[in-house]
Amino acid sequence: MSLLAQQRTITGKVVDEANQPLAGASVTAKPSNASTSTDADGNYTVRVQDSDKSLNVSFIGYVVKVVPITSQTATLNIKMEPEAKALQEVVVIGYGTQRAEAVTGSVASIRGEALREVPSGNISQALQGRLPGVEMTQSSSRPGAAMQIRVRGTRSLSASNDPLVVLDGIPFAGSISDINPNDIRSIDILKDASATAIYGSRGANGVILVTTNKGQAGQKPTVSYNNFIGPKTVFAKYPMMSGPEFVALRKAAGLITNSLDESEDLNIDWQDMLYQNGLTQSHDLGVSGGTEKGSYNFGLGYFEDEGVIPTQEYSRYSIRGSLDQGIGKYFRVGFVSNNNFNLTTGNNVGLYGVLSATPIANPYNPDGSLKRSVLMGSQDQFWIYNKDVVENLRDVWLDDTRAFATYNTLYGEVKIPGVEGLKYRANLGVNYRSSTGGSFTGQGIGNAQNPLAESNASYRNSLTLDWTIENILSYDRTFKEKHQLNAIALYSAAQNKFTQSRATARNLPNEAFQYYNLGSAFGEIAFPIGDQRYEVSGLMSYMGRVMYSYDNRYMLSATLRSDGSSRLAPGHQWHTYPAVSAGWNISNESFMKNVKFVDNLKLRAGFGQTSNQAVGVYSTLGRLQARNYNFGDTYSTGFYVSDLPNPNLGWEFSKTWNYGLDFGLLGNRLSGTVEYYVTKTEDILLGLGLPRTAGVTGGYTANVGATQNKGLELSLNGVILEDAKGWRWEAGVNFYTNENRLVSLASGETRNENNWWFVGHPLNVIYDYEKVGLWQEGDPHMSILQPGPANQVLGSIKVKYTGEYNADGTPVRAIGPADRQIIDADPDFQGGLTTRVSYKGFDLSAVGAFKSGGVLISTLYSSAGYLNMNTGRRNNVKVDYWTPENTDAKYPRPGSLISSDNPNYGSTLGYFDASYLKVRTITLGYNFQNNNWVKKAGLSRLRVYATAQNPFVLFSPYHKESGMDPETNSYANDGGNTAVPFAGGLNRLLVIGTNSPATRTYLVGVNLTF
Repeated sequence: MSLLAQQRTITGKVVDEANQPLAGASVTAKPSNASTSTDADGNYTVRVQDSDKSLNVSFIGYVVKVVPITSQTATLNIKMEPEAKALQEVVVIGYGTQRAEAVTGSVASIRGEALREVPSGNISQALQGRLPGVEMTQSSSRPGAAMQIRVRGTRSLSASNDPLVVLDGIPFAGSISDINPNDIRSIDILKDASATAIYGSRGANGVILVTTNKGQAGQKPTVSYNNFIGPKTVFAKYPMMSGPEFVALRKAAGLITNSLDESEDLNIDWQDMLYQNGLTQSHDLGVSGGTEKGSYNFGLGYFEDEGVIPTQEYSRYSIRGSLDQGIGKYFRVGFVSNNNFNLTTGNNVGLYGVLSATPIANPYNPDGSLKRSVLMGSQDQFWIYNKDVVENLRDVWLDDTRAFATYNTLYGEVKIPGVEGLKYRANLGVNYRSSTGGSFTGQGIGNAQNPLAESNASYRNSLTLDWTIENILSYDRTFKEKHQLNAIALYSAAQNKFTQSRATARNLPNEAFQYYNLGSAFGEIAFPIGDQRYEVSGLMSYMGRVMYSYDNRYMLSATLRSDGSSRLAPGHQWHTYPAVSAGWNISNESFMKNVKFVDNLKLRAGFGQTSNQAVGVYSTLGRLQARNYNFGDTYSTGFYVSDLPNPNLGWEFSKTWNYGLDFGLLGNRLSGTVEYYVTKTEDILLGLGLPRTAGVTGGYTANVGATQNKGLELSLNGVILEDAKGWRWEAGVNFYTNENRLVSLASGETRNENNWWFVGHPLNVIYDYEKVGLWQEGDPHMSILQPGPANQVLGSIKVKYTGEYNADGTPVRAIGPADRQIIDADPDFQGGLTTRVSYKGFDLSAVGAFKSGGVLISTLYSSAGYLNMNTGRRNNVKVDYWTPENTDAKYPRPGSLISSDNPNYGSTLGYFDASYLKVRTITLGYNFQNNNWVKKAGLSRLRVYATAQNPFVLFSPYHKESGMDPETNSYANDGGNTAVPFAGGLNRLLVIGTNSPATRTYLVGVNLTF
């Protein structure tokens, strides 16, 4: 009993130089040698003797810290200092953290402060071009739109290629635009199978780990306010013809005569009549702090993005909160809650009508009022709308979507008494997201021919309920300061439920009803069969992982995961797969001690297998499709078989080899990573068609085919200048390639022309003719290769002929479908760059992105967009077209060979070199932190800044010709692109279509902490 009376408990937290928690740090009381290690949040509890005089804290890569204690010491928070040769990053790896120098898998990381160098309401926009191997591609330029994300390319043909997003440890079931960038502490992206295997099948396409801000134990309450605000303008208008240019085109074509609404002395810029200056603003208020054993963080946020097209807006209100609290000696509980409400409006207002309206059509009546519509040429009528019309019709011509989401994690942790380093943790994640919205078009709106056209409305709603339960047993110990062991065992279960419904109605009795009272409609009320959905799927998993490190020189990590998915067929629902990786810190070997310029040198290699079960729910069961029909005077509904069941449907899985080299040179002033990977995906989940004789209109889902991805990634970061006068210049660049190939298809098939799948070629290809010029006077074999009247063929598009020739040198046939080419659409390489120059309180930074090679598809120029018809029927994109006096032109003679209203082979006009170098953000800021008046005002930080977003583009063939932003803004078959389906109907290709125009934004902002 006397011995116990001499003992007492000291608690605290160990953090790194950036005040981030250090997990696994060793804490030893001297001289009694009582010891413990910190948990995942850096917290520790140690029993010491009254005779103990100090705590010795050690962590690989940091200087051993000796902190004196007295008999009164109860709480002691300790900040560690890195060794000269230590890397300074701590990365999240899934169910734990690691020092960057101990990581053996492929992980790309970015801190929240660096992320916010690109002020944005969407983290995917802020990440674009920032991390090697992670491609963020714009699929819509409308406010609030999310980007397409690909980690190391595309693997699957028809299953999902989207990465898993994990928010604060729990798989995320919502839209990535729901996450407020100001709430983020770090983003870590797991890229190879040895890193992603811990998340099983959901991590088959990479894992994005999002960690939000937390408070610090023992921290005094801190209040922060961050905001930015500024105008948004059009980056470049769509390059349509002016009045005189259009008059010349119409005369050259000789096909269309002017209507009564048209006059050749007019020059109407319909885009100027529609566009407005938008506004972007963000406001975030937060408070964080901690007690002796706990911490908290709460905040509010508001973001608004007003587009340059009237009524197109996105706004988001967010509330966040986190609490972590120790209870007694062994227990810790907490929660993280991220909640938001967002509203998206104006998606009903498109650009196609404005772009296609002829610039010589007079929109005004003699009294100066706006006409309702104008007739263009002999057949097209345009319903007139400008910014005032759209604003005035806001309540009777609308499209709104409201979404509420709450993402919550509750956790409890207990240290197992008597076994140092052994803990049990339970995580419960509950995600709820509802989306409701509708559209309403009042009587006659949008209908140029009939001002009495019926009103129409639709109402839609969807609900996602997602829950995850995780049971985690972990063991984390350091033995003799050289052997580090971390082991995790996990059992988890998850379920996702999704429901959706939609109703439509025509001829509403009162426009004030909008889409809220469809039952009162005089016209047809319908519930479209394809828009009603109910889906429930579940996943059960077991996982074990062991990580071992010896003397910070040799590292080994091994993972075994087993998943069971309800989406797959009985007997094929479970799959077990391994992953292993190893690392060698060469720089820590004795033979490197005299190599002074090398601070870090680590080799990594890993192999792993991951699986993918991301097919439609109930794909194994087959499907019935409803069909409405009249049976006499009765309106009836019948069902027919559209898809057959597949009782053998199983997992699609990928095997990945990854090799990496991490280095730091010259006092870590130059650091970087080089990686090479090969991924082969087999048993691809693919929907297969069947002949009509099979009695079904669709097909069935099966495991067929294989793909391969391989690539090289390089990232470099350097301190170019650092002197005692206060100057510092940092720069970074990342570069990556991805070579994608289709290895095999079903039943030995080598080509699937309908879907543009070709064995031996990339998944993203264009199957079309190859334009080689225009037909000129005297071209050989013109009459054979391109049959037709010579006066129409001359100046029309000439495409490549791939057929054979007769003995006399003449072609054996005319150009036809056999001459279509397989064109690789993927870039040769891409990446991004950053630079930052600071002097005392000033800082100037820039973020850019680049792409080299590949094919950019612009439906503005191709026949898919109906805006390069070259006939004068509607307004035309400004092009250099062929005339007898201008035979070196790039585009065909107006009115030459026509196919479906467009130039023959007109799709070939839309293919451009996709290369560009784009400066995405330039920021100039000043930090008042060292000013006395700031401290007297009670402020710990005050920074003001100005930012130009999307200021300019360099080295882009598309920008050079059009003046437009070369980034994509639509899917190939997106309705915002054009009403005409893209060739092949492929939605996997991203294009530049007639979506909202690209914008340039100028922001001013402030960061305030007190």
